[in-house]
Amino acid sequence: MKALDTLRISNNMLSVIDVEGGYPFTYIPRIRELGLAHCNLTKIPVALKYLNEMRYLDLSNNRIDGVMPSWIWVKWKDSISRLDLSNNMFASLENSPSIVHTHNLYYLNLSSNKLHGTVPIPLTSMSGALLDYSNNSFSSIMPDFGRYLPNNTIYLDLSRNKLSGHIPRSICTQQDLEILDLSHNNFSGMVPSCLMQGISRLNTLKLRENHFSGMLPENIGEGCMLETIDLSTNRIQGKIPISLSNCQGLQLLDVGNNQIVGSFPSWLDVLPHLRVLVLRSSQLTGTIKDIKGDCTIKNYFASLQILDLASNNFSGNLPKGWFNELKAMMENVSDEGQVLGHDANSSSGFYQDTVTITFKGSDLSFTKILSTFKAIDLSNNSFDGPLPESIGRLVSLRGLNMSYNNFTGQIPYQYGNLSQLESMDLSRNQITGEIPQELLMLTSLEWLNLSYNNLYGRIPQGNQFSTFSDSSFEGNAGLCGVQLSKHCDNQSLIAPSEVAPPESDSLWQDKLSVILLFAFVGLGFGVGFALSFLLRLYCRMEGWICKQA
Repeated sequence: MKALDTLRISNNMLSVIDVEGGYPFTYIPRIRELGLAHCNLTKIPVALKYLNEMRYLDLSNNRIDGVMPSWIWVKWKDSISRLDLSNNMFASLENSPSIVHTHNLYYLNLSSNKLHGTVPIPLTSMSGALLDYSNNSFSSIMPDFGRYLPNNTIYLDLSRNKLSGHIPRSICTQQDLEILDLSHNNFSGMVPSCLMQGISRLNTLKLRENHFSGMLPENIGEGCMLETIDLSTNRIQGKIPISLSNCQGLQLLDVGNNQIVGSFPSWLDVLPHLRVLVLRSSQLTGTIKDIKGDCTIKNYFASLQILDLASNNFSGNLPKGWFNELKAMMENVSDEGQVLGHDANSSSGFYQDTVTITFKGSDLSFTKILSTFKAIDLSNNSFDGPLPESIGRLVSLRGLNMSYNNFTGQIPYQYGNLSQLESMDLSRNQITGEIPQELLMLTSLEWLNLSYNNLYGRIPQGNQFSTFSDSSFEGNAGLCGVQLSKHCDNQSLIAPSEVAPPESDSLWQDKLSVILLFAFVGLGFGVGFALSFLLRLYCRMEGWICKQA
């Protein structure tokens, strides 16, 4: 097959062995597209450097280590357009070049290796470049990094490296940049305003888990095309700028684990496509109110599917109608749903949005967010008043966490309508009453925590409840059932408020004194009456005897 042009055998159960002499590539000298991903390679086959016009090379997901040879950039400078060396163990680039000269390269994936030093920049004349350097140990980038990037770079991923300092403002010169991921680094300073104002096509901005500080950029223009903003786990201060409402295509906003202040930004309801809102672990305060009191509002967060307000300082009652407009959580769908993310172009694959929330008692990072996943987390605040019955209308809800608040009243029986619920945490509140039997209808429930409330009565038996341990119900002195190994008698089924409180010793002493007093008074009255009666009887008898005489 001397004329063979393309050979792709990736992702099978094959191993490729580099035999001395270059077999088999010496026999297919015209190969231009070669896919050897997942082929158990431990080194780059030597014979590849004798192939003159390589356009496509995929050696990803092997076990290749050592130095990435420089002949790749020299030999294929005029031909290579797509190069994927990701998920190997390369430690460095030979000669540590800051710039690699290529003419036609538009896709370069060096992610998930052990590369260190300065991030290399390919000089190419191709437009629409996609560069992925994530999951390495790169520690520096050129000061004018953005100016050397290929024209019309669409996708740039530098996440999970060791980069520090300020983001080079030259990156804002990339007017066609659509996806920028700098998360999990050590960047500091303020978030450049140009990233939210000046790059007209940017739709994904991920800066989470860095050291950014200061205020968020103000005056976001009406031309904002951002669909994903993830600034979680930084040191950002101040309020969420109201000009963010100009980003009408926004689907995900995560500014959690910062020092965000102010009240709940109800004005975000003007964003018609907002699906994920994470404000957890901030310094937000006050009550949550509808703009029109408890009345429902048309399209109020109608697309929202994940709401995380945990660990703030919110207080007060939740409005009665606040959950009635969460239309997306009311849709009872059974299909797998779509994945939230973005297509840069057909060659880059699909870039998936991510989110971290508390689910089933643990902080979980979802690297794939399905449109069918719905969750609400209001935990660790100071909400009080009754649990809203309207939550029972959110039939597609998968996760509900309202723990560590001051909720009172009973668990609404309407929560039994949450047929897709997998995780429910109502622990550490002041909830009273019995556990509704309707919760037995929650056949998808895998994790339940009702501990440390004022619940009483028999724990429902059957279905999912038979799988929960005593930790789900501990701290409720009035509960009984097999889960707690506590037998339910008649006394156990009485509400604590209906049980007569135990009487103290002093009260018994007071009662005993009263009883003795009445006893002695009664005894004295009885003796006196008896003596009076006998004396009177004696007098009468004496008078009768005198008359007879």
